[in-house]
Amino acid sequence: MAASMTMNRVIHAAVRRDLQRLSAALDDWREGDRARGGELERAFANLRAELTHHHETEDAYIWPMLASVGVDRELLTAMESEHEAMAEALAQTSTALGALAASGSTTDAAAASASVGRTREITERHLRHEEDELEPQLEPHHDSPEWKAVEKKLRSRPVGEIGRFFAWLTDGAEEPERRFLRSTVPPPVLAVFTRLIGRRYTREVAPLWRTPTSRH
Repeated sequence: MAASMTMNRVIHAAVRRDLQRLSAALDDWREGDRARGGELERAFANLRAELTHHHETEDAYIWPMLASVGVDRELLTAMESEHEAMAEALAQTSTALGALAASGSTTDAAAASASVGRTREITERHLRHEEDELEPQLEPHHDSPEWKAVEKKLRSRPVGEIGRFFAWLTDGAEEPERRFLRSTVPPPVLAVFTRLIGRRYTREVAPLWRTPTSRH
């Protein structure tokens, strides 16, 4: 039986999507393409910011709430450790992409590709662990006052960041994720966030995955 869709899984899908895009974009690199290197560095910076915000809010709000309702502390400690490993991997990939943006060389593209591969492995291991072991322990508490308080904190981002977040979530999302978002966010509100407030993401980040600045 397939697991129920959650906002957590929608976010995870966006993370996986961007990492796959990045990996694909580094294939068949053209020597000296610094412009494309810069595009990928900027696109990855958005992914890193969103994923960092996601795991920092889990550390700050969700894990303490789960600890308070009796979830195994060893599991939560493992989650925190995996977040640290993921943050380190993201930093290493950011450095590798910075080198590629500076040189555009096939050597740096290969190094960046290897770094992205490691980051994907570390990230996927954590996402699977969270989905398989932690989400089932959170599900019984979705209607509890404790979880409602956490949700309120999770929504307390500046409006501009929320717009960017929803524009990112929906960029290339599959129908199960879109259907879930439509069921939890009124469609007119979702449209305002993604098309109006999130238009900077749509204009400045989304095209970087699809359209290299310079190809001959």
